[in-house]
Amino acid sequence: MKSKLEKAVSGLETSERPVDAAAIAEREGEEVAAADAREPLVLAIDIGTSSVRAALFDGRGREVAGTLARVERGFRTTPDGGAEADAGELIAQVESVIDESLARSSVSNIEAVAVACFWHSLVGIDESGRALTPIYGWSDTRAAAEAEALRQRYDERAMHRRTGCRFHAGYWPAKLLWLRKENPEVCSAVGRWVSPGEFLTLKLCGEVAASVSMASGTGLLDQRRCVWDEAMLDITGLSESQLPPLAAAGWTFRLTDDYARRWPPLRDARWFPVIGDGAANNVGADCVDQSAAALMIGTSGAMRVAWAGEPPAALPAGLWCYRVDHRRVVVGGALSDGGGLYDWLSDSLKLGADTEANEAVLSALEPDAHGLTVLPFWAGERSTGWSAEARGAILGLTTNTRPIEIVRAAMEAIAYRFALIAESLLPFAPGAEIRASGGALTASPTWTQILADVLGRPLNLAPAREASSRGAVLLALEALDVIEDIAKLPARAPDQIFTPDAARHALYLDGLARQQRAYDALVREPSS
Repeated sequence: MKSKLEKAVSGLETSERPVDAAAIAEREGEEVAAADAREPLVLAIDIGTSSVRAALFDGRGREVAGTLARVERGFRTTPDGGAEADAGELIAQVESVIDESLARSSVSNIEAVAVACFWHSLVGIDESGRALTPIYGWSDTRAAAEAEALRQRYDERAMHRRTGCRFHAGYWPAKLLWLRKENPEVCSAVGRWVSPGEFLTLKLCGEVAASVSMASGTGLLDQRRCVWDEAMLDITGLSESQLPPLAAAGWTFRLTDDYARRWPPLRDARWFPVIGDGAANNVGADCVDQSAAALMIGTSGAMRVAWAGEPPAALPAGLWCYRVDHRRVVVGGALSDGGGLYDWLSDSLKLGADTEANEAVLSALEPDAHGLTVLPFWAGERSTGWSAEARGAILGLTTNTRPIEIVRAAMEAIAYRFALIAESLLPFAPGAEIRASGGALTASPTWTQILADVLGRPLNLAPAREASSRGAVLLALEALDVIEDIAKLPARAPDQIFTPDAARHALYLDGLARQQRAYDALVREPSS
């Protein structure tokens, strides 16, 4: 006998479409039981730096309980600043979470697949679609010299206005020049350079097309015209045929016959082009206009503001501008270190596996009372100074310094970098509510409170535990005309509001000033 969910998705029971804002507001939670899910069903896949996740969502953007599947992943790091992953292994990880999520759902038909993936990374493929290189990740800093050479030779300000990206080792132009120098034979055999998102759709659907969202994170897209930037193609020696074609609004794929046989519920599903996980996170955290800014800490960190309209005419040097889709842009700053640095310190300093006990000790420590100044650049720097050659530093250590104090100092240090991003974002979103999300903040109320105290502004902890997945789903539902306009959806009540303490804020301003003095003395900012 079919469940109510199976009947609904096979058309035996239906709900009215499109769903309006008032109907969305009626939902009672972020998860919905399978029997209560509304059609259409969407499979969400979130490919992050440290994990791959898949789950079903219903037509109101609610995760279907019990369908979440997750597999841990990561990049291999090298002593010279490399960050690589195997492209075939990534495909296998995605296959694994799809297998598991579908097995948990017992669903007969899914209407769409929405995918979010980490930005800025690339892989070279041959004419048959075989990966000739590893995936070079966003945190790979080996192209720092090439980025500096680009700054010396070309007008970085003009490029920043057009593409939204600085000359930096994390973006494609410097990476491609470095790869040509380091491995010219392999590069000459590459027929096309793609992001992991396009590589995924090529393998599963047999087609290559990039969303403007993924393309906007390369450093090669003209953000206003939504075309590959001719000047950057000349600089990098690329032709358009060596890049993925750009998917038009509404473009979708279908699974190949082999995968359709493997996953019968997805046989007729519309597979949307992969979007950048940062853009999806903003949507999933209900930050789609200039009244709300998203602050996220996962493996890395970012603070972003999105809106419908054109990129800003002037962009501060510390920020970037990418696209959510053809209608919307997202402006913000990103930190290469976030939860990944917390994990590294916890492991290296052998804090132990009792996270609750560690959290209690961290919470009991007084603000900036450890006497330490941390430059949190273990994976290099993006916003605000964009120095790929920046490295981590811990200053002020004594024989009395405890490991837990180093961790607390690093958490505060990352919050200081967010304060600089927030200052740069003020012209675009004055007085914006800050909605926080990400596994690192969900796991640590202490860190969320530190951020509120450093920023001197309330932080609303977003209720969606899978904000990027939810955001990708909401964009898919809008494209399917299930939701009229995601900007019209009412913001959900936060799980918790963290109110800043004025006395702590004053102490942290001193800590921020001390960090900036150390930064000025130790980090060489790129020339402009």
